[in-house]
Amino acid sequence: MRDLLPNEAARRQRLTRRLLDHFALHGYALVVPPAFELSSVLERGLCSFGPGDLLRFVEPESGEVAALRPDMTPQIARMVATRLVDLPRPMRLCYEGTVLRRRQERARKHRQIHQAGVELLGAGALDGDAELLSLAASSLQAAGLDRFVLDLGHVEIARALVAKLPEGLAKGIFDALAQKDADRVGELLDRAGVEGREARALRELPRLHGDGEVLVEAEGLLGETGAAPALSYLRELWDRATAMGLGPSLRVDLGEARGLAYYTGMVVHVFADGPGEALGSGGRYDELLSRFGAPMPAAGFALDLDDLAWALHVAGKGERLPPKVLVVGDEAATLCVRLRTAGVACLPAPEQADAEAHALAWECSHLLSAREGGFDLLVLGTGESVRLAAVEDVLARVREGA
Repeated sequence: MRDLLPNEAARRQRLTRRLLDHFALHGYALVVPPAFELSSVLERGLCSFGPGDLLRFVEPESGEVAALRPDMTPQIARMVATRLVDLPRPMRLCYEGTVLRRRQERARKHRQIHQAGVELLGAGALDGDAELLSLAASSLQAAGLDRFVLDLGHVEIARALVAKLPEGLAKGIFDALAQKDADRVGELLDRAGVEGREARALRELPRLHGDGEVLVEAEGLLGETGAAPALSYLRELWDRATAMGLGPSLRVDLGEARGLAYYTGMVVHVFADGPGEALGSGGRYDELLSRFGAPMPAAGFALDLDDLAWALHVAGKGERLPPKVLVVGDEAATLCVRLRTAGVACLPAPEQADAEAHALAWECSHLLSAREGGFDLLVLGTGESVRLAAVEDVLARVREGA
């Protein structure tokens, strides 16, 4: 858990607004699920989190067990299956907010994650998946990020190849695939004496990632296995997404094994320089709504706003705050009214304060003081100072740097 201090909070708010406005532009309606949810709802919808991942408490008045949500998708599934069930399909919904997950990594036992994401419910697989990929790419661009990778996979590839293996062996192979550990996959298969087409394919899966040539290479390896239909679908989705102009950002990972307990088809992870991990992820989860009594196809993705902000900073595209002016002198109150009326943020300087130090401490962009016959405007950070004759000139100069 952590605080966001003034300018970081302002940048986060602007980034969030940029994403939500972009989602709305594509017809996705905003919903706001509660921070707490009945534990039974979350457990019904979360296959990828264990019991220890939920932070539970007993609600004093009702005695119900509630929890801080680790994911918002089950809450949206509850809404769709109850209060929104009569709306025509497909349903396009978006959200933003924090989720809380217990993590045992990097010396952190708890992690608060601020997300923004979308859910597309009731749309066919190919059309829906292509729409989500296009929206993920355009959302990143709307946020200001130009260089990123959409890493595509399909959970049925790995799942089909281990379908006939004992449960324990299958789990070990999934774990090894998640680590891209080809040697470990081979060791497990050798120890169990497993051979055949599926075994040969499993040994090769960890290296089958890259551009579209991987799909061509995989046809010979997977074509006569149970993974062939998933590979065929992924190739069709790749072609559709490439035709939509996403080719430069697309990669494929046929050994993707994350989210197998939750997703049912396409999965996507978003990568960019900076965070060192996926800054967003999503996929198809066609079985989720049936658990809430409203079976329908569904898919979605979510972006981690901390990691997205990190990637934007590394790319030199961090969220730029609007001007904020510290106004000095006896006419400060009157000037503040003029500036605010024109939409410029400002505040009066305290009496007897070091005005420039105060402005820098509160990360103002300009320092304005009224002098006889005009105004002195100091651009903080550059040290540039200009003499201006009228408030209109001040407004024009402040907005130049916006």
